[in-house]
Amino acid sequence: MFGFKELKQTRYFQEVAQEAREQGRQEGRQEGRQEGRQEGRQEGRQEGKLEAIPRLLALGLTVEQIAEALGLSVEQVQQKAGEQTST
Repeated sequence: MFGFKELKQTRYFQEVAQEAREQGRQEGRQEGRQEGRQEGRQEGRQEGKLEAIPRLLALGLTVEQIAEALGLSVEQVQQKAGEQTST
């Protein structure tokens, strides 16, 4: 009867182990791509909100109104508004 040490040395075991490693790598890459896409979408949404701030200020909305409408903190809106006035 084979012991584990002998079983690990068989060609079948090595092929199965290699196949499992390759499948694991492929699944890991796929998960990584999905996470990357999701992060990219979130960053894009955030960037779009920040880009809207100067236009909303120009329309006469207050910092507090903009923060509430866009789901941002007052600090984020103030920071972006400050960047606009300094450039």
